Amino acid sequence: MSNDTVNVRYMVADVEQAIAFYTELLGFEVLTSAVPAFADVQLGNLRLLLSGPASSAGRPMPDGETPGPGGWNRIHFIVDDLDAEVVRLRDEGAHFRNPAVEGPGGKQILLQDPSGNIVELFQPAAR
Repeated sequence: MSNDTVNVRYMVADVEQAIAFYTELLGFEVLTSAVPAFADVQLGNLRLLLSGPASSAGRPMPDGETPGPGGWNRIHFIVDDLDAEVVRLRDEGAHFRNPAVEGPGGKQILLQDPSGNIVELFQPAAR
């Protein structure tokens, strides 16, 4: 296995909306678009696979359960100025799950993509 690129799959309700969210708000670049089923976008060494209901990853499991978006697992971005990033994203219409919280390690907030997947923004505490 190669360690150069980290690949994460997110199930999304609408691939076009997901592409717009990750490229316009977070600076990802589109690698492949097979709308409406699938797209992959990349930022640095993170490749995010956006799989819609029409994708092979969206097919029902043998027990009948259908994969879908949401949950609490998430990608995690470190930012220099959380407050400024929150203002920028809110101005662009982004939705947050919670207000920023602070702990001994730093501050964090949970950004929500159009399908309900979580993206954590984290500003480490000063050392």
